[in-house]
Amino acid sequence: MPVIQDSRRRMLKTFHSFSSCIALLVACALAHAADADQWLTYPGGDGPGKGKRIVLIAADQEYRSEQSMPMMAKILSRHHGFDCTVLFAVNDKGEVDPTMPVYPEKGKEFKEHHIPGLEHLAKADLVIFFPRLLTLPMAERELIVKYVDSGKPIISIRTGNHGFHAPLPYKINGKQVRWGEDILGGSFMGHHGRWQADSTRGSIVPEQKDHPILTGVSDIWGNSDVYRTYKEGTSLPTNCTALVWGQPLMGRQPTDPPNPKLEPLPVAWFKHWQTSEGKQARVFQSTMGSGTDLENPGLRRLIINAAYWCMGLESAISATRSVDIVGDYKPLKSGFNYPALGVVPKPVSAYK
Repeated sequence: MPVIQDSRRRMLKTFHSFSSCIALLVACALAHAADADQWLTYPGGDGPGKGKRIVLIAADQEYRSEQSMPMMAKILSRHHGFDCTVLFAVNDKGEVDPTMPVYPEKGKEFKEHHIPGLEHLAKADLVIFFPRLLTLPMAERELIVKYVDSGKPIISIRTGNHGFHAPLPYKINGKQVRWGEDILGGSFMGHHGRWQADSTRGSIVPEQKDHPILTGVSDIWGNSDVYRTYKEGTSLPTNCTALVWGQPLMGRQPTDPPNPKLEPLPVAWFKHWQTSEGKQARVFQSTMGSGTDLENPGLRRLIINAAYWCMGLESAISATRSVDIVGDYKPLKSGFNYPALGVVPKPVSAYK
């Protein structure tokens, strides 16, 4: 009998150990799945970008970056081979929520914004920023600063140049670094024309027509208006090189005439950002880039070419490599009238 009892004890002990291992594995799997539900991943296919990682941040409230950044990630992964991860600004329920206020509202608690997955920036070869006036927790701002000061490249789209309401904890030689003005070469100073009434015709700067970023780029148009990023009577900073001029049109169709009272302003440029350790990061800014703007293949090619250039892959840029949209893409209209536009909080999986 003692032998049988010992055998049973050993069997029970083995069973409990096995059960504990299974429970641990299940818990780990569930935790991993929960993390994965907070962002989207698109493994790269064949292409020049194989082995390179791009993180795209969709976190604006007006121009439907929550739709456009997954669309761009699909193109970059499927047609160009880049591994892409899309991060979103979410509410306290973990939903992608473009309706979250950026300023305190009377009688309501102001909630900080939150972008899960910013730790992915540590392994990124490029980050494409599309935030707007975010107030992030300090720990998340620090992750962004760590990337920006690493010397790795940066792309900013549309509202990205005024992406953060609360300043980033970033100083060089004791001086506060300004996200838009210093790093990107210009921040939003106003609408150059009529907001939600004009559109933009992009024309290539003749002196830069042979720049790699402009390879195969033509017929740029978007139904968003032109941003002003510098005071009248001045120009882009001298360390910025304009690639595309944006002419305001008198309407929201590509055939509308130009506004004769408004001069064209730069809507795409490149520069270099010098970090605290003297590293030179390649930077590209496009002030065009609403969800509907990016239905335009010329603008998509411009930004995709810029991704190659930013990572030092300009020799791989091809005018014939596809920038076709993968699957369906039906961006909602820009604006803040969320009920009328159909903009509501949704789970991350809704944008897959």
